[in-house]
Amino acid sequence: MELEAVKKYLEKGVGTSSEVDGLPPSFLEPLIMNSLKVDLIEPGRILCSMKIPQRLLNADNTLHGGAAAALVDVVGSAVIPTVGYGLNMMGVSVEINVSYLDAAYVDVSHQTIYLL
Repeated sequence: MELEAVKKYLEKGVGTSSEVDGLPPSFLEPLIMNSLKVDLIEPGRILCSMKIPQRLLNADNTLHGGAAAALVDVVGSAVIPTVGYGLNMMGVSVEINVSYLDAAYVDVSHQTIYLL
């Protein structure tokens, strides 16, 4: 791919700067977590499931790796309050290591994403 084409792809905007700056601070979380269902929650452990919506697919029509990493980040930090810290202590990921073992497809039930 030509360098200029790559640059144009990366710099394409989504609205004006004022529109982007006007988005709420956590606007990505609802986009990613909208269909997430908590199946089990106990101290130090949260088990979730979801049907992958179209908006989270990549070019291969499988769950986008960035969306999977965002789920790991948000759900992983949600475990912190289950062990006695307050909700204001959700945490910030410093390093995330995600192993992609298989693809997750749109609207398929019983796909499991393990957070260890």
